[in-house]
Amino acid sequence: MSKHTPLYDQHLACGARMVDFHGWMMPLHYGSQIDEHHTVRTDAGMFDVSHMTIVDLHGTGCRDFLRYLLANDIAKLTEQGKALYTGMLNASGGVIDDLIVYFFTDNFYRMVVNSATREKDLAWINQHAEKYDVEIIVRDDLALIAVQGPNAQDKVQSLLNDEQKQAVIGMKPFFGVQSGNLFIATTGYTGEAGYEIALPKEQAADFWQQLLAVGVKPAGLGARDTLRLEAGMNLYSQEMDETISPLAANMGWTIAWKPEDRQFIGREALEKQRETGTEQLVGLVMREKGVLRGGLTVSFTDDSGEMHSGVITSGTFSPTLGFSIALARVSQGIGKQAVVQIRNREIPVQVIKPGFVRMGKPLV
Repeated sequence: MSKHTPLYDQHLACGARMVDFHGWMMPLHYGSQIDEHHTVRTDAGMFDVSHMTIVDLHGTGCRDFLRYLLANDIAKLTEQGKALYTGMLNASGGVIDDLIVYFFTDNFYRMVVNSATREKDLAWINQHAEKYDVEIIVRDDLALIAVQGPNAQDKVQSLLNDEQKQAVIGMKPFFGVQSGNLFIATTGYTGEAGYEIALPKEQAADFWQQLLAVGVKPAGLGARDTLRLEAGMNLYSQEMDETISPLAANMGWTIAWKPEDRQFIGREALEKQRETGTEQLVGLVMREKGVLRGGLTVSFTDDSGEMHSGVITSGTFSPTLGFSIALARVSQGIGKQAVVQIRNREIPVQVIKPGFVRMGKPLV
């Protein structure tokens, strides 16, 4: 039996096509995935992300626990509300999940983890928390709505009271603040400005209606995927999983190697991988007709003339750019050109750093 978010009835009322997404009935689109994509790039769209799991951590052991649990170092978080992106790794350096963690005080942090990995994440967190003075509270009482796009923040602010407006005006990216009944964060998964807003689930439908009334359009999983791919953002289970190192998933920047005496889960394995080298995640651009899809083979010749092959992890037609883009895992040594096998044809592709569109502007 699939679970429903607090906004399930709102999706039906908006004409959503619902699909099962890791055990949750979620909107795929509300009529046109392409229109929803363009709305987020040019105006403001909203996504129900209540299927994600919010985990609050309280206690004097929080700081030490999270410095051990996560590959990035929460000691960097010194300003109240500041957030960072990190992998949570196993002992072999594979990615159990990628997540965002917010700092409130040394005794209070908040993590937002993926829906597909909820049960194993919570089991892993609880298992390793046993040695620390930490209380773990899963916030299933909250709904989560992401409002994204160049006009998203203005439209949300039009609904806030004076105290909430003061709390968010001028807030830098990757911060969060609790004001009244709303937790408002300047985070997202689209490459656009916006907010991710957590609020009591019984208030979610009313807030959704208020957003509709100020011209924020609903958007589904389909647009969410094309938007994140244009932004060059990873999707768990496609770009990384428990067998894939963050070094092979364009997540090397999320590993805090210093201070060198900080022990975190997976560190020893990562240090060996850093010495021996790993595969890498690259972006692909195909200007010919056709669509790059996950699972297709990517081939290239290195400087010594040796042939190598890799695999596309995520691919799509980019509505913003008008041609196909992809992320691919390949060996080191790839240059600026490669070929992809599509229906027995070898089609040339351009190789770039992951990231194709940011803040509505093409990067290619």
